[in-house]
Amino acid sequence: MTHFCDIEHRAAKEVVPGINIRTFWGEKMMLISVKLDANTTLPSHSHPHEQAGTVMSGMLELTIAGETRQLHPGDAYIIPGGVEHSARTGDAPTMLTEVFSPVREDYKY
Repeated sequence: MTHFCDIEHRAAKEVVPGINIRTFWGEKMMLISVKLDANTTLPSHSHPHEQAGTVMSGMLELTIAGETRQLHPGDAYIIPGGVEHSARTGDAPTMLTEVFSPVREDYKY
């Protein structure tokens, strides 16, 4: 990988129906551009990685450890490793920028 991330020309990978990612990583962290289609649900799950993100466009209803909030552009979140979380979008596509630490090996492609 290079030191610069060309998000526009990076091939997308669908991780669940309606959710596509573009990933870039270093030794200890991963940067992800996420596009969620309108009316998409990410089922409840957890992973050992810490996860932080910012809503770039659209709306995300995010539930972390049982607490639900509606997030809009400029809103950010931090999800500790091992904590259950889920999400859903509204009637418009949503774009996120996320960081995972450590790197998610399953998101390298």
